[in-house]
Order: sequence, then C-alpha cells, then structure tokens
Amino acid sequence: MASLRTASRVRTTAETRIDLTIGLDGSGVSSVDTGIPFFDHMLTLFSRHGLFDLTVKAVGDLTVDFHHTVEDTGIVMGDCLREALGTKEGIHRYGAAYLPMDETLARVVVDLSNRPHLEFRAAPDTPSAPNFPFTLVEEFCRALASNLRANIHVELLYGRDGHHIAEAIFKGLARALREACEPDLRVKGVPSTKEAL
Repeated sequence: MASLRTASRVRTTAETRIDLTIGLDGSGVSSVDTGIPFFDHMLTLFSRHGLFDLTVKAVGDLTVDFHHTVEDTGIVMGDCLREALGTKEGIHRYGAAYLPMDETLARVVVDLSNRPHLEFRAAPDTPSAPNFPFTLVEEFCRALASNLRANIHVELLYGRDGHHIAEAIFKGLARALREACEPDLRVKGVPSTKEAL
C-alpha cells in the first residue's frame, strides 16, 4: 500500500463548482470554503477528527438554497475517498464510532464494501442547527455513501440541540471512516473472501 493516499477532483455543473483534495494519511489539516459557514465548520471538524488532510473550495447557487452545494460536495468527497483508497488492499474496511456531544449521542458504522447504502435513522422532528437544515446532514451522508460506494449507518440515539446533533454525526462519520481507511498490518490483500471490493 502506498504511504500517501490522496485524490483531487473538480466537478462543475450548472449549479455548483466543487474543487476538492483529500489525503487519507494526513494530520487533519484543512482549508474549507463552501460559502456556508456552518458546513465549513462541519467539514473542518470532519478533517480534524478523521485525520484527513482536506481542501475544499465550493461555489454554488446559495441564493436558491444550500442543498446543491452540500450534496455536490458529498459527491466529490465520495469520489475522492474511493480513488484515494485504490484497491483497498490492507485496510481495516470496517469502522464504527459512538460520538457524544454534550446531551447528544450518535452512532456511525461504515463498511467500505463497494456496495453503496445509507441507513440514516433520526426522529422526524429532529431539530436543525439555527442556520443549517438537518435534512442536509442526511443528504451529505447519502451523496458520500453513494459515491464512495460504502455502506454507512447513521443513528441519532438522542439529542436536543441541532448544532450538537449535526456535529456528533459529522465527527462520528470522521472517526468511523478513519478506522475503516486505516491500514491493518495483519491484513494481506483485500479484506474480503471475494478477494475484491
């Protein structure tokens, strides 16, 4: 396995332009500018807690709403993570995290299975952060899972504060992905009886 696993991509549509670079073996250094301050905060802490080096520059149709920018950033991040993982030889493959944030507890579990699926469980009345709809947290996770081709389960076990809820999920996602992406010295080849992921 290469000692430095990185990927970069630019995706341009009529709605957004996303320029993103990620390094899996970093120290959590980031430079993030999406035009959405709360989303910048989430991606910055995702980088820090996943120990992913991350650069994101996004320009989107924010006068419409935040949806396209958030979803398209998830698409590009998923693409870059998948590319940086390469053949997935010698990785843990699975990762899990329970993440507390004051009164909130979230659980995130990841399988880098090459079978995209998002299971996102939260009460319909889950509060949003003051300036970021909670539904966009799910949209980001769905775009990431689909393009990373990962099986991701997110469950909000409990919580009251919308900011804390979003933060617990993003940090939990970072920690679970960090574990799944990290090398396992005992694994020879691809961690699957199919010999392919």
